[in-house]
Amino acid sequence: MIVALGLLAGIAVEAQSSRSDKTRVARDLAIFNAVVKELQMNYVDTIDSEKLVKTAIDAMLREIDPYTEYYPLENREELTSISSGQYGGIGAYIQHRNGRTIISEPVYGAPAATAGVRYGDVILEIDGEDVTGITETDQVSRKLRGQPGTSVRVKVQRPYVQDSILEFDIMRKQISMNPMPYSGIDSTGIGYIRLTTFNEQSANLVKDAFLDMKKNPALRGLILDLRGNGGGLLESAVQIVGLFVPKGTEVVRTRGFGDKHLKIYKTTRQPVDLKLPLVVMTDGNTASSSEITAGALQDLDRAVVVGDRSYGKGLVQVPRPLPYDGLMKVTVARYYIPSGRLIQAIDYSHRNPDGSPARIPDSLTRVWKTANGREVRDGGGITPDVAATDSSMNRLIYNVLADQWAFDFANRYRARHDRIADADTWQPDDSLFNEFKAFIDPARFKYDRMCESGIDFLRQAARTEGYQSDSVTVLIDSLASMLKHDLNHDLDFNRPALIEILDSEISQRYYDDGDVVKRSLKYDLEVDTARAVLLDKERYNKILRPAK
Repeated sequence: MIVALGLLAGIAVEAQSSRSDKTRVARDLAIFNAVVKELQMNYVDTIDSEKLVKTAIDAMLREIDPYTEYYPLENREELTSISSGQYGGIGAYIQHRNGRTIISEPVYGAPAATAGVRYGDVILEIDGEDVTGITETDQVSRKLRGQPGTSVRVKVQRPYVQDSILEFDIMRKQISMNPMPYSGIDSTGIGYIRLTTFNEQSANLVKDAFLDMKKNPALRGLILDLRGNGGGLLESAVQIVGLFVPKGTEVVRTRGFGDKHLKIYKTTRQPVDLKLPLVVMTDGNTASSSEITAGALQDLDRAVVVGDRSYGKGLVQVPRPLPYDGLMKVTVARYYIPSGRLIQAIDYSHRNPDGSPARIPDSLTRVWKTANGREVRDGGGITPDVAATDSSMNRLIYNVLADQWAFDFANRYRARHDRIADADTWQPDDSLFNEFKAFIDPARFKYDRMCESGIDFLRQAARTEGYQSDSVTVLIDSLASMLKHDLNHDLDFNRPALIEILDSEISQRYYDDGDVVKRSLKYDLEVDTARAVLLDKERYNKILRPAK
């Protein structure tokens, strides 16, 4: 009787708390409505109430996590295109740069590229409307998108050409984003698949490519490259894992607050292969569904993970309808991969003193076990079994990329060369590299020179510690003269990395996506590491089945 009364009391308290929460929410909504109404009726200047409310919604959602987002009617196509991999438009990525909207990439074979639009073209007008004053790229993007079969007139200014003002009449089409730009087998018998996103097409494309590879008796292993893959559809990840593990295998389960949205995802089809050695490649931008794929195959000891630690998203979003045809992408659950671990790296429910979300420290992560008893940890993303990080990035390379020197050089190169050799024979040479060095303006090229910064620190330390004698000053001055930076020397020192960047940028202006990826593999040391793991059967097996 006492237990029953206690239970009833608990239910009553919970119900009262629920009513209290609803009352507070109703009160706060009434206050918010009153504030907007007062501003609209009495503020000294004209108020764009629609923009004001959208800003308030976005700010509120940012306090929750970066994945819960509101899409009003005019933006909802962005969300649907992510899941379907399709949208109506001209097929071009744009960016805002130096006060102008430019074409950052015309998709190969899409209407914009077919019409003659190029990388770097500055958009001036769309259907006669001046867009040079628009700073939001999504506003320009909406003007370029539209129903397939409709036409849009785009006026651009092309850098590095004499008659720089050009106009294009472009017929919009249904643009399908290809999630698998390249697949193939190399001379060592290692298959390679690059997957860039998880949409409705991804699983079938991977399956078809793999089945085609299996027809080749020389096939010895497969690399599934998920580096830079930000994820997408969870179901697509389950289907791809199902290609390599038995039917009915649990891949992931999702669980929301209080076990809401509890769902277990298992493979539903017969696998394509259960034995072929498999490597999955990850990096810091491998997230969401791509982490489910990599993490599940790691937990099931079906693949060796090679690369760098993944992003660590660990959260599931679903679209929910809103009034007036809006949509809201809501985080409803966390996902747990087969070992039972949650790989979420950032705890959005706890904030640092400055308001930023707190990253879960490695010291607070827990150990879990794979199918073969290997130790893996939760939190912080997927840690690779074999580390392979590209070490070519330094401050000079960073600034070449960040300030888009190679991007601009490739645009000028394209303006001067209508054609180059085919993708199998063209090679960047000394002449090209010297041309690129001459293209860089030393007066505008700024980068943090570590040696010079170190010398400045040494001088300051000598003064602080009381070693500022003439002899010490002479020695530091001598060291400074030996370590003085010279841009020409620094570019020559970084020649291999710069050649790789130039190859990629120029290739994108002449070749299709598959050839661009294929060419990039010859520079890719991380892929070399993955290939070496697959070719060494003893090492591969030892990783997945360590001695006990």
